Amino acid sequence: VKPADVLSAVRQKTYQHYARPGFLAKLLSKPALLPVALAIPVLVIIAILSLAGTFKIPEGPVDYSAFFPHAWLNSTFSALTLFFYGLAAWGLGKFWKDMKAQTPPPEGSGKRIPVFKVLGEILSHSNFSGCASNRKRNLAHLLVFFGFALLILVTLYAIWASITHNYPLPITNPFKLAGNLASLMIYAGLGLMIHERLSNRKVFGKSGYSDWLLLIAIGLLTLSGTLVELARFGNWAMAYHLYFFHLVAVWFVIMYLPFTKLGHIFYRTTALLYARSIGRK
Repeated sequence: VKPADVLSAVRQKTYQHYARPGFLAKLLSKPALLPVALAIPVLVIIAILSLAGTFKIPEGPVDYSAFFPHAWLNSTFSALTLFFYGLAAWGLGKFWKDMKAQTPPPEGSGKRIPVFKVLGEILSHSNFSGCASNRKRNLAHLLVFFGFALLILVTLYAIWASITHNYPLPITNPFKLAGNLASLMIYAGLGLMIHERLSNRKVFGKSGYSDWLLLIAIGLLTLSGTLVELARFGNWAMAYHLYFFHLVAVWFVIMYLPFTKLGHIFYRTTALLYARSIGRK
């Protein structure tokens, strides 16, 4: 028995069991359904652009807001993200109840949830560094984790800048520089992850569809973001096509997050919170 394969299978079954609605987890776990998973964001984005009246290639210098107005982009994508994460919270609530039923808290425990303790464990990646077989993965995971977190912060600032009419950001803006640094961190982390996954199968076991889907999706999201930035500064003819592809990639990684392997951000955190609240290490 290979522990990595067993844990991967259990994790996949967990997502499928607690996902609300369940068909989204199945949609993202079967290669045959990938075209459907891609068609959903494509059609929704086309519908939003049509409602905004901007579903056409603008003339003149590259201006993404002329193609997808900031007000439409920020409002629709924020609302859709909250909708998907609301569904995730529904499933996580059931997950918490089941943990409580299967492993009841000892008397006198479970009343306080140590949020900051768990947050410290996650930020420090202490469980990675404490396991000998995971030490080589620690750096890769840290690069992707903090690169991803930094990109989210930069995105939130970009939304604020667009609301206050201080967007697009110049290349010298500190947040623009931070976004590019975050992209480099993700490229490096993904490269290490892929190398380790291909060269160290004793630890990773057999990599499945969900494993590669996550790595490829994050890679395409980061790469398309870099190309979109270059296309704006270089006034590339294909800038808007790249931008549309990037929006689909954003949907696939961010909005589908609770229903893919990346959903362990939610499930692992929830499990740690419950375990620590009942005194489990």
